[in-house]
Amino acid sequence: MDGGMRQTVLVWVLFTAVCSCLKIDPLVYDEQLLWVSGSQGEVNTYRIPLITKTVNGSLLAFAEGRKGSSSDSGAKFVAMRRSTDKGATWSPTKFIVNDGTMPDGLNLGSVVVDEEVGSVILIYAVCFHLHQCYPASTMMLESKDDGLSWSAPRNLSLQLGNRRFCPGPGYGIQKRLDPAKGRLIVCGHSTLEANGVFCILSDDHGRTWYFNDPLKSIPYNHKKSAQDFDPDECQPVEMLNGSVVINVRNQNGYHCRCRIIVRSDDGCQTLPVENLYFDSNLVDSAVAAGALLKDGVLFFTNPSDAKSRINLTLRWSLTSGDTWEKQAFQIWAGPSGYSCLTSLDSDSVEDKKYIYVIYEKGHKDYFETVSFVKIHLYNGKQ
Repeated sequence: MDGGMRQTVLVWVLFTAVCSCLKIDPLVYDEQLLWVSGSQGEVNTYRIPLITKTVNGSLLAFAEGRKGSSSDSGAKFVAMRRSTDKGATWSPTKFIVNDGTMPDGLNLGSVVVDEEVGSVILIYAVCFHLHQCYPASTMMLESKDDGLSWSAPRNLSLQLGNRRFCPGPGYGIQKRLDPAKGRLIVCGHSTLEANGVFCILSDDHGRTWYFNDPLKSIPYNHKKSAQDFDPDECQPVEMLNGSVVINVRNQNGYHCRCRIIVRSDDGCQTLPVENLYFDSNLVDSAVAAGALLKDGVLFFTNPSDAKSRINLTLRWSLTSGDTWEKQAFQIWAGPSGYSCLTSLDSDSVEDKKYIYVIYEKGHKDYFETVSFVKIHLYNGKQ
């Protein structure tokens, strides 16, 4: 056993000794408002929060800066802030994309870290609603220096065509295990008529992308009615056995007011309907939600209410999502919307104690602010 392996084993033994007697009992360790809406400056509303960690251990937070209103269409910025001290302090806001005065501007989006080459890739849509513009495009930009600078946006339409694809919102994944080890996977949805879970895949570190065989809505490419099958915004997670589980917004409340779960066993090449089920434990009002696997525990965040976007709640599963612990943790009782999760996955005992949540938070409306929360998983003990 070499020195590095010996150190890793020692750290894990120490962590196990510290935490084996502790059950998950979350505590908000720190909370900060990263963005505040309110028609100040050039931004009317901040929405669609994303968060990821880089290979160097920095945290990158992103949001749409909607210029004229809170509408999904209209001109926008991509706003970003960066933390190099585990969320204690954040850089000033930097607008890394500006779509000018487009009547149907950009829509975030998904961020994916390529751990093999160290880059951070951001995928977003332009002209998704076809409002006074044509065609829709899928765009990509990349940072190779830990989020300090970004490439010019690259249009992926020559590779993907002009299918209306809105990634995420959330994070994409790089497969760590077989099958398709090293593959970049970004999942999202299409229009409400031609909706479903669509994933774009790259096997060459983001140089080229292609669509998978999607999970389509029913009836496909037709106007939907209440309770039609209409999978929408989604978050993929790689599990310990190399499968990918995608947690999906149930747009029309088909079968239940809860989440759709679909599993892929081939690196998201296909999303078989026989691998689909509805998780009645994850009550949901049709919203983008967060999911994260950390040290074998699956975490999930959403506004846990069947009708309204309120009650941002953290849940966790010790059985890869087959069952969920009865205990749940309320992060915010009031209006709350989209959320995204990440954690630092170094071998340090300290990093194993925390997860990070970014979410839409308000007192009257859920899109008043974007808040960052650092959660201690063991109630501040040890």
